[in-house]
Amino acid sequence: MTRYAMAIDLRRCVGCQTCTAACKQKNATPPGVQWRRVLDIESGEFPDVRRSFMPVACMHCDEPPCEEVCPTTATYKRADGLVAINYELCIGCANCVMACPYEARSIAHEANFAYGDQPMPNERAMFDPERINVATKCTFCIERIDQAEALGMTPGLDHQVTPACVNSCLSGAMVFGDLNDPESTISQLLKETKSYRQSEELLTGPGVYYIWDKA
Repeated sequence: MTRYAMAIDLRRCVGCQTCTAACKQKNATPPGVQWRRVLDIESGEFPDVRRSFMPVACMHCDEPPCEEVCPTTATYKRADGLVAINYELCIGCANCVMACPYEARSIAHEANFAYGDQPMPNERAMFDPERINVATKCTFCIERIDQAEALGMTPGLDHQVTPACVNSCLSGAMVFGDLNDPESTISQLLKETKSYRQSEELLTGPGVYYIWDKA
């Protein structure tokens, strides 16, 4: 059974925000809504201070708390591990927004564009009225992944069926693929390194792994 996941090498991430911009371009999210962010973290005490960068988004959990609290089954977990939202069923109650421990969900109540009432070309092309008054989040570019089988391509290897943020990463810090395929790039990378997942103690089983050292 396929389990799509993402690995982010924190040793490589330089905080360039290219993944953030790629996500914004690809999904035309409105001002104030960003499905992928990069946290700028300072640790240590002067003079031994370190600056780190940590990309965050929906974790596509094994046990998503957002799914549990959804009263209409709009939020659901697919067989391939992706957590998706059926906009036709979502009533915008925001239960999932409050339940998500990763602050990965947003609700836009009206159409807003980067420069007032006139959308830019990509905003016009990508504008989806179904995303108003409903919960939205990172989907791992689910529509690309759904094309993979028909195109005979592999998510994580072929750019056309790989999340935009991964394709855009200048430093190669982001890797995507099938966690249950022992030969996949992500599986091999996680075998060779030490990693952690955000708030594992919550038992949500996040599908995003953060690499911090060699194995």
